[in-house]
Amino acid sequence: MIKPISRPIKQTLWQIPALIFLSALIALGVNHWRVDGIVLVGDWSVETRFADSAGQSLVVALDEAAALFEQDAVVFLDARPPDQYAEGHIGGALNLPWQAVDHYFGETADRLEGAPYIITYCDGESCDLSHELALFLMDMGFENVRVLVNGWSLWQDAGLPTAVEG
Repeated sequence: MIKPISRPIKQTLWQIPALIFLSALIALGVNHWRVDGIVLVGDWSVETRFADSAGQSLVVALDEAAALFEQDAVVFLDARPPDQYAEGHIGGALNLPWQAVDHYFGETADRLEGAPYIITYCDGESCDLSHELALFLMDMGFENVRVLVNGWSLWQDAGLPTAVEG
């Protein structure tokens, strides 16, 4: 014989989902009314993620970056750490690692003066080192700064000129 479920257990079984629903509702309400609330629905495209403070995309296409390279009209900045840069980088690129930008910027800044374009890159579509570096350079007064998203992998895959330190 099956024993019927007791009243306290029945009450608990409906209260748990009700409390979870109520908590979620309150959390969404608080998030909605906060000035710094978390965006729940938005544009997470590469162009939006790699944009400046005005919302303008900083993304440069590989073919455009390669054309600027061929015209010698660009300085490439590798935002990855020095050990990754030494293992391989875009031919002629300078290493300005984002994690140590304060240390390396002084020796690199002179080489950026007068560059028609500056393109920052790192490796991987989720790598934001190049974006942070691009924003920093723009704050320092440099213009025509762009980001080659997943730059190292794209450049290699396209068979474009690379270099290795060592």
